[in-house]
Amino acid sequence: MLRTPSGGAGHGAAATDGALMSIGTVLNALRDEFPEVTVSKIRFLESEGLIEPQRTPSGYRKFSPDDVERLGHVLRMQRDHYLPLKVIRAHLDAMARGEAVALPSVGPQGDGEAPGEPEEPVVARIGRAELLAAAEIGERELDEWESYGLITPLPDGVYDAEAVTVAALVTELGRFGIEPRHLRAVKAAADREAGLVDQVVAPLRLHRNPQTRAHAQARTKELAGLAVKLHAALVQSALGVRLP
Repeated sequence: MLRTPSGGAGHGAAATDGALMSIGTVLNALRDEFPEVTVSKIRFLESEGLIEPQRTPSGYRKFSPDDVERLGHVLRMQRDHYLPLKVIRAHLDAMARGEAVALPSVGPQGDGEAPGEPEEPVVARIGRAELLAAAEIGERELDEWESYGLITPLPDGVYDAEAVTVAALVTELGRFGIEPRHLRAVKAAADREAGLVDQVVAPLRLHRNPQTRAHAQARTKELAGLAVKLHAALVQSALGVRLP
């Protein structure tokens, strides 16, 4: 359950009930409920004054558990109530003052969007320096991971925001002695699964009807989710364990 913010300007203060987290760790914590969240999204919400993470002397963002809960609250209000940020900010400020404020209802077709118009997918991207900072790794680690195909830059040299999640997971596995070279088989399996999904969705993506092409994006997400769940179930079955 989300805790009510305890103060307007002080919501970025250090928490006393948990350790501070990097932006990559925060991203992983939010991804289960908000799979579309990206580093760029978190940075944008910070720039809009919705959160105020601490900064280390070297400039890295550090988030408290309260910051993460506040982020979840903001993302939930955007997703479930389609609220603009200024309304969310006013709502949070009212909560901080102890006021009971009902959330306004704004439909998904607000702000002049034409009903039925397919929404173009937005691919969040980050630069190399941003990726290094978010993952808290150095050039050498990133070069090594790229050499094994675990992280791949886009043609224009930037990275898909998902690279932050990959970097965080590779780092976590490294703590158990699993090195990047050991993960080539995992990468190969992921590529095969992606190829299977792409093979199914390709006819929709190439269709002349724009709404059908937009439907291809939704179908890709659905199939990707099923593939990930199947992969996880097979791994658990092979190891004889069950994850929470």
